[in-house]
Amino acid sequence: MTDMRLIVLGASGRMGRALTRAIAEIEGVTLAGALEREGSAHLGADAGELAGLGPLGVRVTDDPLPLVAHADGVVDFTAPAATVAIAELAAQARIVHVVGTTGLSETDLDRLDAVARHAVVVRSGNMSLGVNLLAALVRQAARALGPDWDIEVLEMHHRAKVDAPSGTALLLGEAAAEGREVALKDASVRVRDGHTGPRAEGAIGFATLRGGSVVGEHTVILAGAGERVELVHRAEDRMIFARGAVKAALWGFGRKPGHYSMADVLGLQRD
Repeated sequence: MTDMRLIVLGASGRMGRALTRAIAEIEGVTLAGALEREGSAHLGADAGELAGLGPLGVRVTDDPLPLVAHADGVVDFTAPAATVAIAELAAQARIVHVVGTTGLSETDLDRLDAVARHAVVVRSGNMSLGVNLLAALVRQAARALGPDWDIEVLEMHHRAKVDAPSGTALLLGEAAAEGREVALKDASVRVRDGHTGPRAEGAIGFATLRGGSVVGEHTVILAGAGERVELVHRAEDRMIFARGAVKAALWGFGRKPGHYSMADVLGLQRD
C-alpha cells in the first residue's frame, strides 16, 4: 500500500519540526512537502535537517500549489490566516486537512465548515489522546454534578504562546458546557478584575498563566460546598500532539468530506 503523502505547514516552527519527526516515525505516511511563510529565513532548508533527522530531500518552500497538487493531506499548527488559506487550497485538491491551529474566529470556523463540504477537515484544540479523554470526563462530571458546582478551567503555557485562553482550555470549557446543555458563549467568564461581585451560578470560568517553557498544563476544577474535584492533564512533550495529528490524517484518508474532531478519530462518543 502506498504511504499517505503529507505536507507540514509551518515546517520550521517547534510544532512543524515535531510533525516532521512524527511523520518519520509513523508507518503509512511520508513527508511530501514543507511549507513556510514568505520571507522565512528557513526557505530552501532541508526539512529533515531542521527537525534534527538529517537530510530527507524535502526543501522548505513558500509555494503551496505544487505541493498540494501531489499530496494526500496537510497537517497544520500555525496561525488562523494561514490555516484558512491552506484549507481552501486543500479543499480544491480534495485532500485531508488536519488543523491544530488555535485562536480561530467564528468567521474562520465558518470558512472551515464551508471547506468541509468538499474535503475532510479534522480540527481540535488539542490532538492528544489524554486531553480528549479528559474532555469526555469533564462532560460527564459537569452533567452529573449540576450548576450548583462551580467550574473553573486553569491553563498554563510557555511564554511565547500568543492566544488565550488556549484552544485546549476552550475545548474543555465546551465539554463542560455540553455536559450542562448550555452554550459556552453564554456561560463563560474570561476576565475578572476589580469589584466583580459574587460568582454567578452556572458560570464556567477561565484563568490563564504564561511563563517559561511549559508545554501545556490544564486543570478543570469542579468546586462544590465543602468538596472539590480536580481533573488534570500535563503535556510533557510536543510529540504527543504531533503523533495525534499524523494519526488523525491517516484516519481521515479516504473518508467522505466533513468537519471532524479528535473525538471522532478516537471513537469517543458524545452521549
